[in-house]
This record gives sequence, C-alpha cells and structure tokens, in this order.
Amino acid sequence: MGRTFYLWPRDLHLYFGLAISPLVLLFAVSVILLDHPTIPLEAEGAVHKTSATAQIPENLAQLDGMARAQALQVVMRQMGVVGEIGYVYMRGKHRMVAPAFRPGSELTLEVDLEKHVANVEERNVGVLAALIYLHKSPGPHNANIRGNWFHTHVWQWMADATVYLLLFITVSGIYLWWVIKAERKIGLLLLGAGAPSFMGVIYAIAL
Repeated sequence: MGRTFYLWPRDLHLYFGLAISPLVLLFAVSVILLDHPTIPLEAEGAVHKTSATAQIPENLAQLDGMARAQALQVVMRQMGVVGEIGYVYMRGKHRMVAPAFRPGSELTLEVDLEKHVANVEERNVGVLAALIYLHKSPGPHNANIRGNWFHTHVWQWMADATVYLLLFITVSGIYLWWVIKAERKIGLLLLGAGAPSFMGVIYAIAL
C-alpha cells in the first residue's frame, strides 16, 4: 500500500511537470523582460489602418461595463480584427475609442456613433512584447470588462491551471524528498539555502 501511494505522487509529479514546463518557461522569460526593460524588443512592424461603415448599436453610448465591451467586440469582428479590449473612452461627443490587445499586436478601435463608421489601427509589436502581454494578462485592471475576448478566458484558465499544478509539484516534491531518507540531509541544506529569499519576501510584505 505504501509503495503504491509513493508511485502515484511520483508519476504525477513527473507528468504534470512536463505538461506545464512550456508555460513555466514562457513566464520565466517574460519575467526577465519585465525586470530588465532595457532589453531591446523586436522592431515594431508597420501600422495597418482600416475604415468602413459598420452596424453600430443605437444604444452603444448608454451601455457600460461588459455590455459596452461586448458590443464593441461585435463591431471589431465586422472590421475583421479580434483582441481583448483594455478600456473605453469618449473622444468628443460622438467618437468612442477602445484600445485592444492580442499577443503580438496592439489595436485601436474608433467608432463614430453619429456616422456609423469604424476605424481600426493595428500595430505589430513582435514576439517578445507578446510574451510580456501574456504574462500580465488578464490582469487586475478594469475588472468589470476583463475577459471580453474569449481567448483571454482560455489563457486565464491555462495560467490558473499552471499555478495549481506548480503548487502540486512543490508539495509532491517535498513529499518525495522526505520519503527518500538518503536525500534528507542535502534536502535540508537546499531548503536552508532557499530560506533567505523566502524571508526576504516576508520582509517585503511586512513593510
């Protein structure tokens, strides 16, 4: 019974670790880019502009929060573009502007509520900038409209699953280390080596 109980955590520890390793690598690389903003990102691509008549809801100006973001998503699809709307603001009395983002691209949707014309400006920002965007997405800002693009929900589920599995790998790793008596001494030394960074986090939180 003890042998069987040992094998399950060992195998899950291995397989889950392999499954999330690409996402952990993505987060690790993006942290380096965030911590070192002087690292040059890829050259920005050309700006593409599109303008066309669009079917704009008559009550768009009265909508708020997620309802407004979802209505603007409909307009974006009419223009042939997709992305996560970051925020919405008015430019004058009849123009509504919504910056939107997707990995590798930044977009600006501008809707003329009076003339029923939509303009889209899209700029490619490269792969490294896409990694930074994924690391910060979906993020805590503008929570009332966050997740207005379906792919943002998918990415959120993947990020959450990575964190939960990483917690499992950590706990199962401690268990597997403790079961192997021959490794306890070196394990204690390694735990002691990691203690200063843990205490540093606690100290920073307590400030």
